[in-house]
Amino acid sequence: MNKALKIYKILYMEFGSMGWWPVSSNNPKFEIIVGAILTQNTNWKNVEKSIKTLKENNLLDKNAIKNLDITKLADSIRSSGYYKQKARKLKEFVNFKGEITRDNLLGMWGIGPDTADSILLYAYNKPVFVIDAYTKRIFTRLGIRFNSYDEYQGYFHKNLPKDYKLFNDYHALLVELAKKHCKTKPLCDNCPLSKECQQKGL
Repeated sequence: MNKALKIYKILYMEFGSMGWWPVSSNNPKFEIIVGAILTQNTNWKNVEKSIKTLKENNLLDKNAIKNLDITKLADSIRSSGYYKQKARKLKEFVNFKGEITRDNLLGMWGIGPDTADSILLYAYNKPVFVIDAYTKRIFTRLGIRFNSYDEYQGYFHKNLPKDYKLFNDYHALLVELAKKHCKTKPLCDNCPLSKECQQKGL
């Protein structure tokens, strides 16, 4: 068994299936897209506040955001931070008329690889592995380090079955590990990956 798959199985045994991405509206695909954009450079609790505000004002809708004044949109998502920039990013997305592909997403202002891949994986069920800061931190400590996003992603695509459900669950498990144990200052006691880790306590 390769290491990528071994790590997944250890985390799955520890945490179980995570059922990520959390949605609470009747328009889950669009809510995921909004969440993927809003979660840039902030934590999920701040994003939840913004999504709640959008829902309460009947703005969690593509046409509603398209027609909303950008200043009012920014004010509605203030809790997510960088709200003026994120309002522009949301406007860019809702005004896009082409096919949703990775290249097209990356061509939008303010959409980087991790946001694009989150949209493709979670909203469109495409088998693309999302690489975020948590993934890089965890696998660096496990002794697997690459220089670029594409190299990290290529590692997972090469070593795992190309299954969007597995990619979805794996990424969520890594997020859970990062929250509970593999923090910036790690809490290594009782970490399920302690036997695999090369940088315990670092």
